Amino acid sequence: MTPLLEKPSRKFVGPAIIIIAALLANLLQMLWGNSCGHDFDFHLVSWLDCQNSWRHGVFYPHWAPSANFGAGEPRFVFYPPLTWMLGAALGLVLPWKAVPIAMTVLLLAATGLATRTLAREALDDGPATLAGCAAVFCGYTMFTTYERSAYGELAGGFWIPILLLLILRDRNHTTSVWRRAFDGSTVPLTLVLAGAWLSNAPLGVMASYLLAAVALVVSLQVRSWAPLLRATVACVLGLGLVAIYLVPAAIEQRWVEISQATEDPGEKIENSWLFARHANRALELHDVELLKVSGIATIMIAVTLIAVFVSWRRNTLTGHRAWWGSLALIPVAVLLLQFPLSLPVWNTLPKLRFLQFPWRWLVVLEAPMGIFFASAVWVTRLRLRVAVVAVCSVFFLGVGAFSSFVFFQFCDTEDSVRGTLEAYRSGKGFEGTDEYAPGGADNSLVATGLPDACFTSNPKIVLGSASEELTPAYVDGGTCEAAFSRVGQPSEMQPEHTRIAGITSHAGYFVLKLRSYPAWQVKVNGNAVHSLPERDDGLMAVPVPQGPVNLTVDWTTTSDVILGRWLSLLALALIAGISIVERKLATTANGPAKPRLS
Repeated sequence: MTPLLEKPSRKFVGPAIIIIAALLANLLQMLWGNSCGHDFDFHLVSWLDCQNSWRHGVFYPHWAPSANFGAGEPRFVFYPPLTWMLGAALGLVLPWKAVPIAMTVLLLAATGLATRTLAREALDDGPATLAGCAAVFCGYTMFTTYERSAYGELAGGFWIPILLLLILRDRNHTTSVWRRAFDGSTVPLTLVLAGAWLSNAPLGVMASYLLAAVALVVSLQVRSWAPLLRATVACVLGLGLVAIYLVPAAIEQRWVEISQATEDPGEKIENSWLFARHANRALELHDVELLKVSGIATIMIAVTLIAVFVSWRRNTLTGHRAWWGSLALIPVAVLLLQFPLSLPVWNTLPKLRFLQFPWRWLVVLEAPMGIFFASAVWVTRLRLRVAVVAVCSVFFLGVGAFSSFVFFQFCDTEDSVRGTLEAYRSGKGFEGTDEYAPGGADNSLVATGLPDACFTSNPKIVLGSASEELTPAYVDGGTCEAAFSRVGQPSEMQPEHTRIAGITSHAGYFVLKLRSYPAWQVKVNGNAVHSLPERDDGLMAVPVPQGPVNLTVDWTTTSDVILGRWLSLLALALIAGISIVERKLATTANGPAKPRLS
């Protein structure tokens, strides 16, 4: 083969290696089946509910009807849409058993490719590819994949390196601050930050603070306001772009028990410092997980710092000093955030406590660790390079195999994909998410097997009872004077529309198998009902008259949703304007095109 034909094909070798690495990192799931990590059932059910909404013409759903054993919850208002929409889309073309595996392979490959792209700013193709493979097989990536099944956070392995790439890049060396700030990176940086927020809310918080911190460091290094200005514009526009999700999620928090996401003892920053141990027996399982991730954090930070030192001693960091310096500060910052001395930072910076666990910052360390590792071990002599690649390959495969075995979570029958699908299609529903419960309501009081509507004279009637260890169950014919079903066939049931019709013997209440939420518009015989009695289980109790009753409950577009849409449209218009400005600045900087000579 001639060199002319070799050169174009060679550029695909690195990406192909990383894709193979992503497949190998996911090999155990391909052989043993899905790993049912901590969030596995939450994501799988979200994909099913999203796809069901699509089938009924609701492209951006807000209500997850299968939660709380069919009473639902506003999950899609608060959980960012990117991964649950991607999972639902994959479910349209793949068997459901293959969807989690495909999702993991895609996200791991994206992590490696993004890290490689960032590394190519300072390294050759070989070490950059090695850096991408290191990011794929690093401990936290494997922990997130197998132990946690946290697909939203796993997406951070892609967004964070691209964000670093764009904020560290400074190819316009003109003296004008405005030309350097609007150098063509502002719009991509905006989209990347928006992508992080739309993947995972804690990831969005980390990406925003990382962007601000790195931009400040770079501005000090190059003695220019341009990087800080670029980051500020990108942050404002990025948050504006995701306002369609972020504004309702922020404003509607007052309608749910969102504080349970940060105030539960197992999810408080103070209880998750590096290698912390607690006498509280309620934190026993929490401490087991904390010990695992503390070991991962220690190894990743140590490897990164040692690699920084080795690279410095080998003089491989001589070029792009500002670039290397910014990356080298990341492991130091991540390390400091793992100890109690950083508590004032957690308490001072807005929404930082929303991360719940300090070790979540390890997602930011994946790319720098891979890049410094590759820089430290790469050699120029061909024989030694072959040996280094061989040793690293064996090492990565060993880490991947060990991590897979240690972190793999075998599925119980009911938690497996097959068991979840059977439960979903039967209409039994699943447990709800505590932080999405109506204000003052308790998810543990929602009974299983409820009728669509229970007619009763007492709006606070208890519909199920059980011991503390068991979920309450409704006994047919026990507490309700009469039970009514939704109008229509099961396949026709709209996830955000309920209609119940019947005849009552006296005035009373319909206790619906539906959690109360202000976005619902309730009408009885065409008349709107604005005030509903509160129940401890959060179910909706609607007063109904004697005689024929036609009750409808419809999801409405609230004012905060409208505000979010308008802000996103405004941000989109501003982004289009900035894109035009950046093109004009680039054209002016390059000067008029010179005529070509024949």
